[in-house]
Amino acid sequence: MAVIATARPASAEETYPIRPIRLIVPFPPGGPTDVMGRLISQGLSDQLGQQVYVDNRPGAGSTLAAKIAANAEPDGYTLLLGSAATQAIGPTLYRDAEYDPKRFEPVAMVAEVPYVMVASPKAPIANFAELIAYAKAHPGKLNFGVPNGAPPHMLAAWFKSLTNIDVVLVTYRGGANVLSDLLGGQIDLAVETCSILLPQLREGKLRPLGTPSPQRLDVLPDVPTMAENGVPDFIASSWTGIVAPPATPKPIIDKLNRATNAALALPATQAKLKPLEAQAMFGTPADYADFLARELPKWIAMAKLSGAGAE
Repeated sequence: MAVIATARPASAEETYPIRPIRLIVPFPPGGPTDVMGRLISQGLSDQLGQQVYVDNRPGAGSTLAAKIAANAEPDGYTLLLGSAATQAIGPTLYRDAEYDPKRFEPVAMVAEVPYVMVASPKAPIANFAELIAYAKAHPGKLNFGVPNGAPPHMLAAWFKSLTNIDVVLVTYRGGANVLSDLLGGQIDLAVETCSILLPQLREGKLRPLGTPSPQRLDVLPDVPTMAENGVPDFIASSWTGIVAPPATPKPIIDKLNRATNAALALPATQAKLKPLEAQAMFGTPADYADFLARELPKWIAMAKLSGAGAE
């Protein structure tokens, strides 16, 4: 007796993606997070054979974008470029954020960029030891510029707590304003990513004080780590990763994860990451979930410590 085979209809997960995918970036065009979003969106487009386009949705301390993503259909066609801002700081500062960051589906890690603490050339300090000594001898005299509610704001508050020094946190609307006043000498201190500060450091326009990284940076070999400066617990980096709306099917998550890792491994992607001093972060969705479980409590604690207000 002959057996007639019948074709099984392909599931949505098997045919995914069949149309463009939106990657929501919670910050305006041109900033470091946006640059990372556009970089990985291009790589994903090539890997998936469908356009992955950036949709910039700044506002409410990055919670506006996260709320849109959290409420999107869990079909793989809306993704969010997550960070400490969207998944820890924003929901802590904005109690009406209306989304639970823990419910996002981790898809793939993207990259991390090291921070560096710097001083204005007009500041009365030349190195980290002088910073601590001056701050203790002249409490409240040094100004630390921070973009309000952003990760550098959290880092500055954490640094104050760890070192028990009295410096004044001066809040700004964005990192560009901090850098402008730092270069002009209106403020004394700042902490930002290497991708933002390296041009000024290479030209000698700012004084590097230390990096909150596990080891010295290849690009700044003469700059001590914060552990070498006597603050061993002060370790943090700027990181990004892709998350999906709650209940996105696992086959879609896995396909996006494989595509992201493949895109990050391409020589062309590596060449784009290098000028930003960004390191690709490879791994599975489970690896990303483990990373978030370790990382987010630290940023939540910093947000509570900062006393920052929602704007």
